[in-house]
Amino acid sequence: MRIIAGQWRGRPLVAPPGEATRPTSERAREALFSMLASRLGDFEDLRVADLYAGTGALGLEALSRGAAHATFVENDKAAVVALRANILKCGADLVTTVLQQPVQAIGRAVVPFDLVLLDPPYGEGHALPALARLVEYGWIAPHALVSVETAKGEVLDPPGFTLDTSRKHGKARIHLFRRDDEGTAADDA
Repeated sequence: MRIIAGQWRGRPLVAPPGEATRPTSERAREALFSMLASRLGDFEDLRVADLYAGTGALGLEALSRGAAHATFVENDKAAVVALRANILKCGADLVTTVLQQPVQAIGRAVVPFDLVLLDPPYGEGHALPALARLVEYGWIAPHALVSVETAKGEVLDPPGFTLDTSRKHGKARIHLFRRDDEGTAADDA
């Protein structure tokens, strides 16, 4: 596993031992970032949230391509060790925040994020409640793009979001969403 493009292109990333963490394949990550680049133009100055971060490959890829800051949320201890090692390998410790906790327990965001990347465990029903909590606690900016990776057979229709695109890549399906509204009371709080 490695960074695909940007300033850290080709930099290898470590994964924790065992089966608890399922990193997004390079093929799926490349497809995701191609879809994002066609919609965003570039990643310059974006604030990125990488939830169910695992190794941090998604957030680090965004940083490598010019994002300003990435916040990683991961609960698994072994994954957090690998994530922190990958952040140090990239020299990204000054532009990252790591929250070792369940996504379901996150609090209010200080500033909303422009790009939100979710890669929850397949088939466990985490995506919908996570998206609801992220909106409620001000994590998703009104203009944000939200990517959710699921198993290829999973259908996802979160309330309050419009599906931009959904594509299969190997065993995965990548869904890109935008918020339906131009902000809610949670954004103003």
